[in-house]
Amino acid sequence: MSIPQSGGSAPIENHADLAQYLADGCKPKDDWRIGTEHEKFGYCKDTHKPLPYEGRHSIKAILEGLRAQFGWDPVYEEGNIIGLSKDGANISLEPGGQLELSGAPLCTIHQTCDEVNVHLREVQSVADGAGVRFLGLGAAPIWKHEDMPVMPKGRYRLMTDYMAKVGTHGTQMMYRTCTVQVNLDFGSEADMVQKFRVALALQPVATALFANSPFFEGKPNGHKSWRSRIWRGLDPARTGMLPFVFEDGMGFERYVEYALDVPMYFVYRDGKYIDALGMSFRDFLKGELPALPGEKPTMSDWADHLTTLFPEARIKQYMEMRGADGGPWRRLCALPAFWTGLMYDQAALDAAWDLAKDWDAETREAWRVGASVDALQAKVGGRSMQDLAREVLAISEEGLKARAKPGAGGMVLDERHFLNALIDSVEEGKVPADELLEKYYGEWNGDLSRIYGEYNY
Repeated sequence: MSIPQSGGSAPIENHADLAQYLADGCKPKDDWRIGTEHEKFGYCKDTHKPLPYEGRHSIKAILEGLRAQFGWDPVYEEGNIIGLSKDGANISLEPGGQLELSGAPLCTIHQTCDEVNVHLREVQSVADGAGVRFLGLGAAPIWKHEDMPVMPKGRYRLMTDYMAKVGTHGTQMMYRTCTVQVNLDFGSEADMVQKFRVALALQPVATALFANSPFFEGKPNGHKSWRSRIWRGLDPARTGMLPFVFEDGMGFERYVEYALDVPMYFVYRDGKYIDALGMSFRDFLKGELPALPGEKPTMSDWADHLTTLFPEARIKQYMEMRGADGGPWRRLCALPAFWTGLMYDQAALDAAWDLAKDWDAETREAWRVGASVDALQAKVGGRSMQDLAREVLAISEEGLKARAKPGAGGMVLDERHFLNALIDSVEEGKVPADELLEKYYGEWNGDLSRIYGEYNY
């Protein structure tokens, strides 16, 4: 979940400014960057319960420890520490206390992986002293809704009320899921459109490869990625595969029209979230928002509104790939490598689009559902996800080879080795969820509490 956005304080006077805000994200290729985000569940080492906000074993203790020991700058809301920032990166809280690193925009996968590793070592150091551990999964395996703490963030209080009224799985998404995602740049409107189409069409491949949530409320749930299933049962106005992206006329303006049709959540003013649930940004533009009558939005309001759209991939002034479950340490670097290889080399991007350009909306949705249920064992139209993933990984590998980005000190290895965990998955036909299910039915003998000791960071 995002922190309040900074887009400018002057009122928006021209509808065209909304599309221009997105277009202002276009960058020359030499300035393209990689931003990796990942979430993880914290729990008390002795009880396996989720972390409360306050107390010795708590989210606040982790944030204060990171601030004191490693020089992070605190972010407060109404007197409560709710995040940290340093060197272009942010640490923030999800609604149920999931801890998120939003990494700085970096040049290579080597750098972004170093950032992830430093972050996890810092978190582990603080957690050791607080009696806390962290778990990398796509969904909380045992906890129920009533077990979850609520973080002291106004945005989440509003969203919780609204989520209970739309869809069927909204509060599950907020409080009991974790993801890893990568944010990438585009060079022009045409480049954005091609990348957006590839991102949406092939997002199910990432969902399958990173599927890591086969348990929910203490038992197997029938899906390899329950997190993906949750997203299919959430507010349909702001989720999904966005069929319009594949239609003629797609561009920044078309995305603006989609965003304007998504009901609002809030307006952020003077450090507080004002309830605008279900209201229209179109009315806001006319100065007719019931929550703030007579006031027109600023570009920061528009930037905030864009963070309340949750399709499988989305654009702001960059593009976010949102389909993967949170996972073990080793795989946190594989996700940015996977998408960077596909997106940042034109030959790879063209090859990826060639794979998917003839699919219709029904086929894309079938892959999405299949990835959630069966991961690499999914089949659509007689084709297996395992074969599709193998082909997509080969394209990504070639894209990384073409980038030819060596590690620090000119190390021989380029970025391709970050894909090894995924290549191994495809060759074995197994993803993290398969390994977890094997343990559950095998050596764990149905004792799911074993997951805390064997899969913590």
